[in-house]
Amino acid sequence: MTLIFYIIIGIITFIAFLHAAAKKEFEINRTVVINCPKEEVFNIVRQLKKEHLWMPWFGDNYNGILKYKGEDGKLDALLYWKGHKRFYEGTQNITKIQQGKIIETKFSVVKPFRMILLEYKGLKEIDDNKTKMVWGIKGYLAFPFSVFALIRPVDNAYGKDLELGLKNLKTILEDKNKSVEIKV
Repeated sequence: MTLIFYIIIGIITFIAFLHAAAKKEFEINRTVVINCPKEEVFNIVRQLKKEHLWMPWFGDNYNGILKYKGEDGKLDALLYWKGHKRFYEGTQNITKIQQGKIIETKFSVVKPFRMILLEYKGLKEIDDNKTKMVWGIKGYLAFPFSVFALIRPVDNAYGKDLELGLKNLKTILEDKNKSVEIKV
């Protein structure tokens, strides 16, 4: 019985050591160049109601609840969701907006665990019909996520989602051959 007790204490100590040594803050981002004017790109990415068109998390196969509050694309606009497969319930609200340049939103996940993330989209005009966009996420990893991130870093877990979202956005905005209708 004593041996089992020491093994359990050893495991707990090892996990506590991993948590103490782990990096708690993270930031991941991806960049794309879109052959489209900056204002056209900004007018889509600032609107919470249009995120389902390009963000992989709220795509066509999302069957949960989406509710909006406030004037979309403006400061303090809010999205509430429930029923997401990874982040079951939470809110996203616009916390900073600079016309044509940057938009920041705060993601507050409440179920299955509590987590607050800062999501940002920055735009820079390369020329009249070419825009560089950076899409990123910053956050803090509480226990046990800090330990999990040692095994599977946040960049590996969500970087592909950012890449897919930017690819979707680029396709929507650059596809001149299709008549892509963007509805609110």
